[in-house]
Amino acid sequence: MTLRDIYRKGELVELTIADIAEKDQCFGTLDNGAGVLVRGMLAVGDRVSAKVLKVKPRYLEAVLDELLEPSEDRVEPVCSVFGVCGGCKWMHVSYDAQLHYKKKKVADALEHIGGMHDIAVQPVLPAPEAFHYRNKVEFSCSSKRYLLPHELSMETLDKSKDFALGFHAPGNFEKVLEIDTCYLAKPSMNEALSATRAFALDRGLEPYAARAHTGFLRNLMLRYSEEHDELMVNIVTSWYDRELMEAYRDHLLERMKGRRMTIVNNVTTRKNTVSTGEKEYVVYGDGTLRERLGDLHFRISANSFFQTNTRQAEALYEGIMRMAGLKQDDVVYDLYCGTGTITLYLAERCRQAVGLEVVESSIIDAAENAGANGIENAAFYQVDLKDFHTLVPTLEQYGMPRVIVTDPPRAGMHPKALETLLRLQPETIVYVSCNPANLARDGKEIVQQGYRLEEVQPVDMFPHTSHVETLACFRRTV
Repeated sequence: MTLRDIYRKGELVELTIADIAEKDQCFGTLDNGAGVLVRGMLAVGDRVSAKVLKVKPRYLEAVLDELLEPSEDRVEPVCSVFGVCGGCKWMHVSYDAQLHYKKKKVADALEHIGGMHDIAVQPVLPAPEAFHYRNKVEFSCSSKRYLLPHELSMETLDKSKDFALGFHAPGNFEKVLEIDTCYLAKPSMNEALSATRAFALDRGLEPYAARAHTGFLRNLMLRYSEEHDELMVNIVTSWYDRELMEAYRDHLLERMKGRRMTIVNNVTTRKNTVSTGEKEYVVYGDGTLRERLGDLHFRISANSFFQTNTRQAEALYEGIMRMAGLKQDDVVYDLYCGTGTITLYLAERCRQAVGLEVVESSIIDAAENAGANGIENAAFYQVDLKDFHTLVPTLEQYGMPRVIVTDPPRAGMHPKALETLLRLQPETIVYVSCNPANLARDGKEIVQQGYRLEEVQPVDMFPHTSHVETLACFRRTV
């Protein structure tokens, strides 16, 4: 007898949640042993009633119908739009439990995808701040406000449905969920959000309509410097209006008295909702922030990449340095180096550090950061990492790398980049991963080529989300 003989779409089933799955899904089993993937904001230990959506040959897909008995790991979310916003999928789970789930996520990936057993995954390094830790937040403006569930039955709305400044509703490029307070953003960011909304509504600024590609106000991107307690306000519009921007500047300075800030206006005509402009105007200040990581200082422009959690980035980089075990005469390669933050950390402890990155603006920023910190033994090259092999003859002038650090995007390393890395046969590979599944996939290949996975250290860069950063140290054995 198959599952399709027993269950029907729309049927209610009861089960206890046993594990966290991807996105907003969890897993449990029914009394007869049938597995169920349940969609909804749940925690391990929750006893639930769920409505069957699909009957697969080996498991059921369902959606939460009712929480029958809460887990001991459950806490009350502080955010009023939790469960609708989609940004903090784990805010209903205690922080200690979040750390436990993230460690298990890494360990499970290494075992089930990477085939690596008996790997001692270290406890997740917790964030010193579980709230208000982000140094960058991007808000979107839309002519279509996403209505909350209770608003759907209201005859008269408290807010206009034709204007919203907040986050895109999950899976919807057109509608935006109005946000009053983001609990991951710095307090000054929420102040700037409120002041910008008030200015836009008072001036009758036309919000962007993604489908029609009309409207003036598109995005509000905010950045923050921990070192200087300074805010960058980047308002993204469809065209430049000098008089309006000067009025916006005066409005912010009045509403946020005492706050150190710089204001820029990015202008874009592209048919997308990305907050990167084709042209940038400095409205107030010098248009940049300055931040410190360890002993290094960095200049950050509106569109530069920089680690989103400044305090945890320092912990992450110290972990990289410890695993690398650098010697004074070492040559080190840093793959996917971005603006060179890791490369410059490495350069302070070795003879030569080489950073490789595909984005030209990041390479320019990296070179400027090296000069600003007086570091002369760091070199940067622009290259698509899949073509890494073409650059190797040029890099031979520095000597062969004893250590390679790689920090690839979420999709993992390009197979050709990994092939070139392994051909160089460094003694140590430090793999920095934001995706345990791809760490496991690439790690399996690394181990098969004569390396041993010696240490795994997860770092919680993003509390209240399912994301986890992981440091993995591989040592050559042959």
